[in-house]
Amino acid sequence: MKKIVTIILIILVIMLCINFGKVKEFTLKKIYKIDYSEYVEKYSKEYNVDKYLIYATIKAESNFNQYAKSSQGALGLMQLMEATATEIAPKIGINVTEERIYDAEININLGTKLLSNLLQKYENTGLALAAYNAGSGNVDNWINKGTIKKDGSDLENIPFQETNNYVRKILRDYDIYVDLYND
Repeated sequence: MKKIVTIILIILVIMLCINFGKVKEFTLKKIYKIDYSEYVEKYSKEYNVDKYLIYATIKAESNFNQYAKSSQGALGLMQLMEATATEIAPKIGINVTEERIYDAEININLGTKLLSNLLQKYENTGLALAAYNAGSGNVDNWINKGTIKKDGSDLENIPFQETNNYVRKILRDYDIYVDLYND
């Protein structure tokens, strides 16, 4: 009888080990969503921004809540300030109001365009993300004062703790997105 119980337990353990990878992947895909993919794919290509970076940014900014509004007044999926959205919108032929900033396509279009501009300006993903969170003025100031390097090799020195954590979180989530979805 003990042999039968032992064999059954061994079989169960083997079955759990075999299926663990599938359960883990299923769970991670629930946490690391790819909602709004039609817009992410479209604007990723249009503005030459890695789609997984956009997903990681949306996850960090709003956790895919289209109607998110921060205490600072940032709106929508990519948490855009109305002033920033109003500045970018005319350059890409969009008329915005606060209500329209909540529209998923408009928000992803504007947020991805902003991210693209920052990636072009800083030529470094970490610095671009820092500027997305804290503003270009702060990042430029940190570089000019020598707090962080222009090549982004010392992102751990970002002086705003919130921005420091934000950059690390998005870079970590980006890697997870690539591992989960990159075929």
